[in-house]
Amino acid sequence: MTKISIIVFSGTVDKLMPVGVLSSAAAALGYEVEIFATFWGLMAFRKDMAEKNMKISKEYEEMAEMMFKIMKEKNMPSWVDLIRQAKEIGNVKVYACAQTFDMFGMKKEDLIDIVDEVVGAGEYLERAKEADITLFI
Repeated sequence: MTKISIIVFSGTVDKLMPVGVLSSAAAALGYEVEIFATFWGLMAFRKDMAEKNMKISKEYEEMAEMMFKIMKEKNMPSWVDLIRQAKEIGNVKVYACAQTFDMFGMKKEDLIDIVDEVVGAGEYLERAKEADITLFI
């Protein structure tokens, strides 16, 4: 089985959408998917941020209005819904970085329901070393 490891460092929608698209495509192809959310990426997985986070990377912010308009017109699912769908169709796990989790004083209940577990970087790297594809987004 092909395994893909996605490290999510960014918390902006323009970076989170590819995480959703790639994880759902990989799940549909039968790949095992492991997502490791750290720093600003992990902040996007907070309940108070996930559904209302509409920030775009600074270098693309002038295109934000157009992007959101197109997404709405095409009835595109959010990045959260894409990951949720991926979890429904395949073997997809989402891990929160323990160091970031502790640094920001988070509790498991602060995170959206698609996060499976809080793990340390070492534990994640042990899992990721088996990956056929590794992405840093």
